[in-house]
Amino acid sequence: MSFKKFGIWGNTDKEIFWKILPEILSWAEKNKIKPFLTRRIFEKGSFDVEIINSKNDFSKMDFILALGGDGTFLSLVRAIQNRRVPILGIHLGDLGFLAKVTLKDLFHRLDQVAKGDYFVEDRALIKANIRKEDNIIEHVSLNDFVFANGESFRMLNTSVRVDGHFVGNYKADGLIISTPTGSTAYSLSAGGPIVTPKVDSMIITPTSAHSLTSRPLVVPGLSKIIVRFSGSADSIRFVADGQIHETLNPKSQVEVVKSGYTVSLIDFKDTDYFKTLRVKMGWGTRGEE
Repeated sequence: MSFKKFGIWGNTDKEIFWKILPEILSWAEKNKIKPFLTRRIFEKGSFDVEIINSKNDFSKMDFILALGGDGTFLSLVRAIQNRRVPILGIHLGDLGFLAKVTLKDLFHRLDQVAKGDYFVEDRALIKANIRKEDNIIEHVSLNDFVFANGESFRMLNTSVRVDGHFVGNYKADGLIISTPTGSTAYSLSAGGPIVTPKVDSMIITPTSAHSLTSRPLVVPGLSKIIVRFSGSADSIRFVADGQIHETLNPKSQVEVVKSGYTVSLIDFKDTDYFKTLRVKMGWGTRGEE
């Protein structure tokens, strides 16, 4: 496959981004692949490069670089939506699970992409339909949805149903519904399981549950999860992928299902999910150096 265009999406607040960007543009010129910058990057820099003017322009790209950390990657996924453009995550910080490529091997990986020596892995997203008074608000996440009490000193009371069946009432500091991709994010820190991306599922994890019998639950990916609220909370915080915030009231209802589209990640034959766990998270080690 011969690539002609690629987009660049990045965390412009990181100094290292501005140091590496000219090198990427030089690589693009050398390989005769036309780069496109987001308007934010273009306006902060001084490059003679074409601009991604709208979300529809993403569809014209052969692939997109996400330069930053996992937050940068997640914001790009939200911008691309269902346009199915492969993303290559370039990690510029300390710990990145979605942005797998480091600066050390950046150009080696870019050369592989240019030669077609890569594969694309599709990751599932989840969709929340929030019934808020007379409105339906929709959000999509690659990692997770988080519910917490608007008043941080009070616990959150939630009622959860899966496919019409009552699961239970969770009394906890909060509740997380995550994808397998998000199982290594907030859900993991709250005691949830690691679920490999190919397992078609969703994970329901209470945070700091007020009962030892409240445990994380893995349900099939095609499930319909309904979350309702009770108790004395005046407001409930809803957060999508740690970036999008909504304030709900106790009468709100949230339906969570698998999204109708996936996101495409560029990966390579000499890496695998478990290697990423070992390298990024020290998985399988006992504290030895």
